[in-house]
Amino acid sequence: MQENDLSSLKKSLPEVPGIQGIDEYMPAAVLVLLLPIENEYHFLLQKRSAFISQAGEICFPGGKYDPQKDISLRQTALRETEEELGLCPDKISIIGQLDTLVVPLGKTIDTFIATADYTLADIKSNPAEVEHAFTLPISFFEKNPPSTYNVILKNHPSYINHLNEEVQLLPARKLGLPEQYQKPWGQFRQRIFTYQTNEGVIWGLTARIIRDICCKLRP
Repeated sequence: MQENDLSSLKKSLPEVPGIQGIDEYMPAAVLVLLLPIENEYHFLLQKRSAFISQAGEICFPGGKYDPQKDISLRQTALRETEEELGLCPDKISIIGQLDTLVVPLGKTIDTFIATADYTLADIKSNPAEVEHAFTLPISFFEKNPPSTYNVILKNHPSYINHLNEEVQLLPARKLGLPEQYQKPWGQFRQRIFTYQTNEGVIWGLTARIIRDICCKLRP
């Protein structure tokens, strides 16, 4: 590398560093809608229908970014909320955004926090995606911290397909990599948060988002 190459490298560096390899992740967005009910704010949550992935789980409205429909992740969150719950984006006021959540399983989640004067009576759930919608007061989560568990994430250089055949993803032996990489390696311990509610257990990304908001509410 010559001196002029160094100058070019310097100019190409980002002014605000982002996330390296972000293009390898699927971008998605959720909307945390806060509804005023009986003098306090509630989270608007939904139970996923039996017809989609992660059926029966509790989550916020949201979904993956669609470049054919969305000009931003903010629009993704609003579009998905309208598609799932029938709530018009024009009546929703976004007040801010949480840090981007990078999920080890290949997603990034951008979480937008908003308010609206909607009530449960205004919600028209799409039965193809939502079993039902409900609210829970934020104070419930502030008073009831989540239980914490862990899972271990490993890197797998191969997997067994539906024909019971081993498919090599990383031919470690052929590449001359150390023997330890010829089998699953890594001991990344990811925390899993869970909340027990009268609507069922809230866990995973939804619980992590709720916990993050509650931490920000502490004095």
